[in-house]
Amino acid sequence: MVLLVKKFNIICFLIIITTTLLVTLSKSDESNQHFCKAEIGIDESPCGTPSSASNKLLIKGGTVVNAHHKQLADVYVENGIILAVKPNIKVGDDVTVLDATGKYVMPGGIDPHTHLAMEFMGTETIDDFFSGHAAALAGGTTMHIDFVIPVNGSLEAGFKSYEKKAKKACMDYGFHMAVTKWDDDVSREMEIMVKDKGINSFKFFMAYKGSLMINDDLLLEGFKRCKNLGALAMVHAENGDAVFEGQKRMIELGITGPEGHALSRPPVLEGEATARAIRLASFVNTPLYIVHVMSIDAMEEIAKARKAGQKVIGEPVASGLVLDDSGLWDSDFTTAAKFVMSPPIRAHGHGKVLQSALSTGVLQLVGTDHCTFNSTQKAFGIDDFRKIPNGVNGIEERMHLVWDTLVESGQISVTDYVRITSTECAKIFNIYPRKGAILVGSDADVIIFNPNSSFTIKAKSHHSRTDTNVYDGRRVKGKVETTIAGGRIVWANDELKVEPGTGKYIEMPPFSYLFDGIDKADAEYLSSLKAPVNRLKLPT
Repeated sequence: MVLLVKKFNIICFLIIITTTLLVTLSKSDESNQHFCKAEIGIDESPCGTPSSASNKLLIKGGTVVNAHHKQLADVYVENGIILAVKPNIKVGDDVTVLDATGKYVMPGGIDPHTHLAMEFMGTETIDDFFSGHAAALAGGTTMHIDFVIPVNGSLEAGFKSYEKKAKKACMDYGFHMAVTKWDDDVSREMEIMVKDKGINSFKFFMAYKGSLMINDDLLLEGFKRCKNLGALAMVHAENGDAVFEGQKRMIELGITGPEGHALSRPPVLEGEATARAIRLASFVNTPLYIVHVMSIDAMEEIAKARKAGQKVIGEPVASGLVLDDSGLWDSDFTTAAKFVMSPPIRAHGHGKVLQSALSTGVLQLVGTDHCTFNSTQKAFGIDDFRKIPNGVNGIEERMHLVWDTLVESGQISVTDYVRITSTECAKIFNIYPRKGAILVGSDADVIIFNPNSSFTIKAKSHHSRTDTNVYDGRRVKGKVETTIAGGRIVWANDELKVEPGTGKYIEMPPFSYLFDGIDKADAEYLSSLKAPVNRLKLPT
């Protein structure tokens, strides 16, 4: 009898242990699924069960869209590479088949302008190379190019710092490099960045006086070095001296809230700096990329230069295309402060004109300037708008916003959509057709997009770490239903399956198509000088 009781107790104990384990696993799975569905940035744990890059995938029955054409076709992927794009591909039972009937199959988005884990204005952006990547993948972006900020002016030190930050990457990424001072060491390091580190673009800040801003002398030296190295010169175009004066003016007028930010740096200052950068680039004869074009003033300078044949690229960002500055006047500080970025979101009317410029080719591609701070960080400037960390979200929302705003309205075609969200970026930064295309041999960075689905963007359900969202409550038509990055299914059924460390650094070689013809133009310039003139020397 005692033995039976002991056996019964042991059985009960085993049942209790098994039940406890099952409940624990269930709760863990539930927690992980919440982590996969929203607010991914809570920690850096793997999300879901990561798919292997060696998986064989067949995307069947969709309309494959590239920047140059679209076709009904299947897409076969193996070991992270696209191996076939044609109708009616037959595969074995070892292949995962994704049904894309009635949907678009497109290259994953490439965001040319982000700031992850960036130290700025006394704090650091809230999204790092894991949470930012997770958010991007949930929104159909499979690669981005982030800006390395030098450490005490050193490009090499800055690169090493960002290498460490990017170890947790869960999608592919590249780097631009900022230049914040000028000397022989910086010139030497620029060459190292291009030849050894895979960087083919350098950014110069014409704003942020006292921190990142450079003067025209440095700008000229930087442009000349970029030209010599085959690297693309990029500028943040605002007149920093005038902005500084505008900020003082607002404070003297007692305007200390977020609205003071926009009032202190009006469109005319963006237009002036854009014009100046364009003219200096013309003087040097080097291609120029204007980041975050936010105003009609800046766009018109770009249009004028391009019409004259100058190689100038204009990059609007999602916020500038779809928002206006009314949010900065909101009576609630937290709401108003979330819209603070530089250059500022402009008054009603600018966005519509930028959309038109994008649809007609005056502007070439769409970025985000994803640079997120939470409401606590934004509150640093509750009594002085100059102390509000500048930046908004967008890495997760960009693909949906561009579709809803430009494709659904009939302003651009579906092939144009691929061009401005992916292909043109890949071409400008010299990684096409590895990226930005669904072609045989391209990386398997692919999205399946349902044009008939709709959803509402919400701060409570996005995947960024920030607690606010400048697009909160906006309903959009069209939805990325599946994201494939490097051959791995990382987003499906509104769930993420990502793991830190799975993203790759993509080296970008110099001398993109923008440099074609530069040597010829230089030769024509020299031959046109008709100088020096041989003159008779007067006898002494």
